[in-house]
Amino acid sequence: MSAHILVVEDDAKQAAVIRLSLVPEGHVVCVVHDGPAALEQARRWPPDLIVLDVMLPDIDGFEVCRVLRAECDALVLMLTARTSEDDILTGLDLGADDYMTKPYSPRELTARVRAMLRRSRREPDDDGALRVGTLVVHPDRREVLCDGRRVSCTPGEFGILSAMAASPGRVFTRRQLQRCFGDQRMQSERVIDMHILNLRKKIEADPRSPARLVTVFGVGYKLIGG
Repeated sequence: MSAHILVVEDDAKQAAVIRLSLVPEGHVVCVVHDGPAALEQARRWPPDLIVLDVMLPDIDGFEVCRVLRAECDALVLMLTARTSEDDILTGLDLGADDYMTKPYSPRELTARVRAMLRRSRREPDDDGALRVGTLVVHPDRREVLCDGRRVSCTPGEFGILSAMAASPGRVFTRRQLQRCFGDQRMQSERVIDMHILNLRKKIEADPRSPARLVTVFGVGYKLIGG
């Protein structure tokens, strides 16, 4: 599953390590070292995925992510030495698809990139269904099946589950899940948590120990094959 990947990292040695990790996977990798160069390169040759460091000279990674998210649909994997919840949430809310905190292993980065590309190229089945393990979501029919049984969902629960089933394994912040309702039905973060709690009662074998709809502590939730 080869891709065109743009690496934006001001540390030349770290950038070289990332490049050497990705090239053997069959990817075409371009490396730049600052924000303006990242914007210029992405506009000249739109990438499939961007590995984007937060701490960049001139324009930081948050601003680069904000600008590029408005201009292209490339996947964004943010790298940050900042481990506070606010910094991680800022990156995700600006449109990053995933994040890694430094230090990290090249093998983990390669695995994250592989998983992101696999998710992004996932298409609905011929019948329009989204399948995540034994959970099946039919967006057109507004129907959910779990282990072969029909699950009744409220409109809010269905909106959340549809969005997450379209990108299994992706971490969603509460603010991103709020957008499932549109501007006219913005839900509070507390309401989002209640929707998640109710969904777990419906799709988990043990809602107190969820295996499908799991919490990413300090960040949000993700849906995985259970």
